[in-house]
Amino acid sequence: MSDTSGLTTPALVDLHLAPTDKGEALRSLAQRLVAEGRVTELDGFLADVAAREAQAPTGMGDGIGIPHCRSAHVTRPSLAFGRSTRGVDFDAPDGRPADLVFMIAAPAGADDTHLQILAALARRLMDPAFTGALRDAGSPGAVAALINGEEVPAVAPEAAPAPSPAPAPEAAAPHGELRLVAVTSCPTGIAHTYMAAKALELAAARAGARIEVETQGSAGTTVLAPEVIAAADAVILAHDVEVRDRARFAGKPTVDVGVKAAVNRADDLIAQAAGLVAEYGGGTRPTGAPVPGPRTPAGEHWAQRLRKYLMTGVSYMIPFVAAGGLLIALAFAVGGYQIASAPSVLGHFDWTSSHSWAAMLFQTGKASFGFLVPILSGYIAWAVADRAALAAGIAGGAVSVAVGAGFLGGIVSGLAAGFLVLWMIRWNVPRAVRGIMPVVVIPLVSVAVVGFLMFVVVGSPIASAMNGLTDWLNGLSGSNAILLGALLGAMMAFDMGGPLNKVAYTFAAGALTTAGTTPDAGSLKVMAAVMAAGMTPPLGMALATVVRRKLFTAEERENGKAAWVLGASFITEGAIPFAAADPLRVIPASIVGSMTAGGLVMAFGSTLRAPHGGIWVLPLIGSPVLYLLAVVAGTVLTAAVVVLLKGMRKGVAAEVPESPVAEKGLAGV
Repeated sequence: MSDTSGLTTPALVDLHLAPTDKGEALRSLAQRLVAEGRVTELDGFLADVAAREAQAPTGMGDGIGIPHCRSAHVTRPSLAFGRSTRGVDFDAPDGRPADLVFMIAAPAGADDTHLQILAALARRLMDPAFTGALRDAGSPGAVAALINGEEVPAVAPEAAPAPSPAPAPEAAAPHGELRLVAVTSCPTGIAHTYMAAKALELAAARAGARIEVETQGSAGTTVLAPEVIAAADAVILAHDVEVRDRARFAGKPTVDVGVKAAVNRADDLIAQAAGLVAEYGGGTRPTGAPVPGPRTPAGEHWAQRLRKYLMTGVSYMIPFVAAGGLLIALAFAVGGYQIASAPSVLGHFDWTSSHSWAAMLFQTGKASFGFLVPILSGYIAWAVADRAALAAGIAGGAVSVAVGAGFLGGIVSGLAAGFLVLWMIRWNVPRAVRGIMPVVVIPLVSVAVVGFLMFVVVGSPIASAMNGLTDWLNGLSGSNAILLGALLGAMMAFDMGGPLNKVAYTFAAGALTTAGTTPDAGSLKVMAAVMAAGMTPPLGMALATVVRRKLFTAEERENGKAAWVLGASFITEGAIPFAAADPLRVIPASIVGSMTAGGLVMAFGSTLRAPHGGIWVLPLIGSPVLYLLAVVAGTVLTAAVVVLLKGMRKGVAAEVPESPVAEKGLAGV
């Protein structure tokens, strides 16, 4: 029994996977997971798979595709396997369609044991003997046994024997005692991370080199020992997310690529590392020799990297926005807007006074808001250059607040701190100084430089821009306000939680910090418009499943029930399962409805100080009746447009047919 035991069953194996379209192939395999009770909701799970596919192709080359994700709809770690005679295009780097498709499903809350099972399987996929046995297997039982590491059933004589041990590494050792360390990581940390590690280990063995790999994946990380890093001649970083504690490798020749490069070109990477070592005369370079800097992962544009940095900062900032904004909103609801001028609760707190409680809520929320820009700036810097950049990023964000540059200044200071520290990490310094670089030299120099930059160079111009933005928002009226609300609405609905959605939300949350205590500030109207627009897509889809049930599958109708709650709670992602199944109709309908809701909120002048909450913060909304009217109008229009577009489909049946597998799955869930 291996550590992949129980991952699949014969019922999850399709030896004659018919669809050649990737979407249909994924749906076919996912239906098997639903039928076996390992996935609870087909479309929700497929939406999570599609989101992972959108990050990077999952075609590995050599006829292997490994679509995978972590999903709240998965009950236990599972694998559905399909073997295709015609192949399915998973955008593999060698252009070869996948004849072996492994759909890996991991629970969102999987523990380390479960994730280690998936990591072990990912490593086995790099063994040609293992994949060859799967191609030769003659029955679903034989395939399941191979994947689970069990004995192949004797009742299947046509099945291939268990995979034979991989051939011994070649004796060639062109690089002598080359010592390498590597780090591998991918967005989900389930498959590519461990496949890349295995590929590098095999390639190093073929080259006669020694390598130790740190896998920064979901199954836990065994950190490279400092003495191992110190003894290494070169470093290979194969990653699609930022490497944690990158400063550990300062001063070492470095090959920096995307994770799939290690999966597909491991031998080339070992050779590149050997070339760098030879170029610099071994692991120790002569004084003054430049350190090879990080390279952008293959195929990733600089704009994608920039978006990743900004989204990292936003993701760490949002909890402070939500906590601070809601506390301030509650304080105003309890004590009125005058509570902003209440004295400090230190020494002035009365347990029986609602005024004291309101003052405490306001001052706590204000303190939370005070961290917003420093956290945004700090984690943008962290995304660029890891932990060494945190101090300069956070300090720069604090200076941005002090000079009035706000969140725009936080973005500038975060990027400046990150790239400054990234440059400093590359310095070739004497060995005696190297130990104090990350704890003394880098923080000292970077904080001083970023502080000078924000205080003297760019802080004042950015502060002027922020003041102009605040004045513009507060002065919005008429058609200008409506157009802004409609634009923000379109951004909220276009990718439903993606980059454009987050840009619109961050704009509103950042403006919220400039609102002060004015009850009808324009920035409060912007926040209200963004939340209304974000509520509309899931509510519209939910309404459509009620109005025209026959246009939706049983799974979509079930999703519609959950979408009522998600939409009402301002969770736009509740519409993703519908958009994943029918993007050409659902996304335009959602955009139209959200533009309507956002524009109407601005026209009505509704305000909102809370940055989240949906209908649950209705008492904190200015002109709540008109606000609800705007949300209802956007919801109805979304439902009407999606019903119209779906009804226009050529050959729409009286009811969307269910596949036998899907029906079986629904019956068993």
